[in-house]
Amino acid sequence: MTDRSEEAKNNFLNGMNCAQAVLCTFRDRCGLDLDTALKLASGFGGGIARQREVCGAVSGMCMAADLIRGPGEGADKAAKDEHYAFIRGLCDAFREETGSIVCRELLGLAPKQADPPVSEARTAAYYQKRPCADLVALAAKILSDNLPE
Repeated sequence: MTDRSEEAKNNFLNGMNCAQAVLCTFRDRCGLDLDTALKLASGFGGGIARQREVCGAVSGMCMAADLIRGPGEGADKAAKDEHYAFIRGLCDAFREETGSIVCRELLGLAPKQADPPVSEARTAAYYQKRPCADLVALAAKILSDNLPE
């Protein structure tokens, strides 16, 4: 496991949501302070506010990649297309390892299941039933492997 993978996992185990855990791991590369990174990713946990859509670890990975290497000019089609291809590659790598980038699928939940927008208590039982700590570590590893330090 890379240092960033371990940091992302620890971030999650210490209470950050999945998106925060990944984005905060790369905040030094993104030019963000901790508070800003936490706020930016705060709504993306649980597949966007526990709707169980795109995995928050994937969202955090993509946000970090956007801030590190995304094009700043919206009208630059070539740069936008190149960046979309880069982001798609990150998502493809995550999907290749896990079978999906969708939260509910990764958690083995029912199709189209959404949960109440209330976070679960972080207990030992919570961590036992969720693969999220390993998923944030994977997202951080994929991003680290695809970005030169």
